[in-house]
Amino acid sequence: MRTQVAIIGGGPAGLLLSQLLSLQGVDCVVLERRSRAYVEGRIRAGVLEQGTADLLTQANVDERMKREGLVHDGFGLAFDGRSERIHLKKFAGGSVIVYGQTELTKDLNDARLAAGGKIIFEAECVSIDDFDTAAPEVVYKHEGETRTIQCDFVAGCDGYHGVARKSAPQNAIREFERIYPFGWLGVLSETPPATEEVTYANHSRGFALCSMRSLTRSRYYIQVPSDDDVGAWSDDAFWDELRRRLPNAIAERMVTGPSIEKSIAPLRSFVAEPLRFGALFLAGDAAHIVPPTGAKGLNLAAADVRVLARGLIAHYLEGESDLLDRYSDVCLDRIWKAERFSWWLTTVTHRFGEDEFGHRIQLAELDYVTGSDAGQTTVAENYIGLPFEGPFA
Repeated sequence: MRTQVAIIGGGPAGLLLSQLLSLQGVDCVVLERRSRAYVEGRIRAGVLEQGTADLLTQANVDERMKREGLVHDGFGLAFDGRSERIHLKKFAGGSVIVYGQTELTKDLNDARLAAGGKIIFEAECVSIDDFDTAAPEVVYKHEGETRTIQCDFVAGCDGYHGVARKSAPQNAIREFERIYPFGWLGVLSETPPATEEVTYANHSRGFALCSMRSLTRSRYYIQVPSDDDVGAWSDDAFWDELRRRLPNAIAERMVTGPSIEKSIAPLRSFVAEPLRFGALFLAGDAAHIVPPTGAKGLNLAAADVRVLARGLIAHYLEGESDLLDRYSDVCLDRIWKAERFSWWLTTVTHRFGEDEFGHRIQLAELDYVTGSDAGQTTVAENYIGLPFEGPFA
């Protein structure tokens, strides 16, 4: 098979890149090692920056998001028994949209397949060959047969554990990582949300988060040790612990019910540098991981795709290579700023051992940023997503 761009990974990043390229006549093929049902069933992020929402509009996959997504002009920070609001619209002139990654993935799959897009599910044993030449190839197995895709470029959108980053020469890549000593125990339930907007809570017992996927489906999290066992948590035990960590006014409004899904997610910060190796480009979780605290994972992936798509389109339609040449530097500038914000929000909302001095510093920091116009502006600008500049705006 011959194509212009081989995309490894059929999650939101790979599908969005495929959609943007195809709309401009750039031929591409998506390889995904899992089934469509598995990919669309994964429970993931649910907060979209305005820039991500705008990109989905450009990709013609925003109809359901605009109809069902929940626009939030602020978010809550609960601490010391009280709940304060960061005014996104007032201090940064923007909003975020609550719309589950699961739904976004379905929208992208529907759009690609309706347009005759080439998505190969259950592609196994993928390898990337000759990406340091003008004739890269992607080899994979499908339905028991070994097949080859000849292409001009390879986009590695296959996640942290994928083959793309592992294919990069070890002497040419640097990796930066921080592992946090806790995880998030998350519960999804068919219950109305306890808060109108996403609310982060700092408590002496540990972090908690009230979120939602719709007006009738809630997503809640509590901080637990990284080696905790999800099987040790009954629904009742989770709800009881969550209530303890929330201000009374929020806890009293909370409606409980059976969990639809329950899991523990570890927290880490990770960045690979650079993001280009000849004809191979890394995007999304293949290139970086952020703690979910700042709601940046999916949004950073979309930002990578935005830059990569514009570079590839300029290459094919205009014969210009400058945007592709700048891909790594442009993306890494945004990635490190998002890593910083995610790290900061994690450090001021989670407990790190029994350090009471540290906890007092957290409360003072939260009191400052919620009570200061300058503090709210800084937090709001980062939460809604930093602006793009120049040809990437």
